[in-house]
Formats: sequence, C-alpha cells, structure tokens
Amino acid sequence: MARRRIAGSGGTLILDSQGLSLYLEQDRSVLALVRAALERGANRVVSGATLIEAHHSGIKSARWHFVLSQLDIKPLSVEWSKEAADLLTRAGLHGHKYAIDAIVAVTAIHQPGPVVILTSDVDDMAKLCGERVTLVAV
Repeated sequence: MARRRIAGSGGTLILDSQGLSLYLEQDRSVLALVRAALERGANRVVSGATLIEAHHSGIKSARWHFVLSQLDIKPLSVEWSKEAADLLTRAGLHGHKYAIDAIVAVTAIHQPGPVVILTSDVDDMAKLCGERVTLVAV
C-alpha cells in the first residue's frame, strides 16, 4: 500500500480493529499514517470495544501496552450505545456482525474533525458514517 497523505492539521485518526491490528503488527503503511497524524497534531483514537475485537494471544504484551499508551481509548457509554443502535437502523444493518463497526462510527462522529478512520470495512463504515468522516482502506 502506498503512503497516503491526509491533508489538514489537527483532527482525529480513528483505528478500527484492522487498523489497530496492523499498528500492533508494525505495518509500514499504518505506521506512516499514525506518524503523519501525530505530526499534524491529530488525536489518535480507538474505541474500547475495538480492543476486545483486536486482541489475541499472539500479541506480545509489551507491544500491546506500548501501542495502547499511544492512543486515546474511548469508553462506550449508554448514550453512544443507543446512537450506535440508531446508526445501524438508519443504515439498514443489524446484528453482531455490524455492532462494533457502529460503535467505531459513533466514536468517530463524536471526535473533533476532520476525522479519518483506518478501516478494512469501507463499505459498511460508509453506510454508518456517511459524509461525516474520511475512510482510508487498510
């Protein structure tokens, strides 16, 4: 994957499960995008639910803790849970397959813009987020 420049300053970079997994694996493209976000002063955010989805026994504990120390982990509130359910309904989606995507979308919607999500699921995230965020496929 070629290195992409995301214009602007500040804002927020959100990692979905695949984005976080690739960051943990030190994928060059994702590392470059995270570094670029840091250089432009963007918040680097992950939903607490994403931690559960991305974690597995093959991750070295030291790497896990280091990566998480670099991110702002957002908890899921009751309010955001309801908003995620509403997003799913409006997008015509339902069930566990889309639940964490909806949580990531709500997390993104509540962050200062411009907001960029690194995701492996551009189609579903586009249905959930609409024009409110920029999606970067990883």
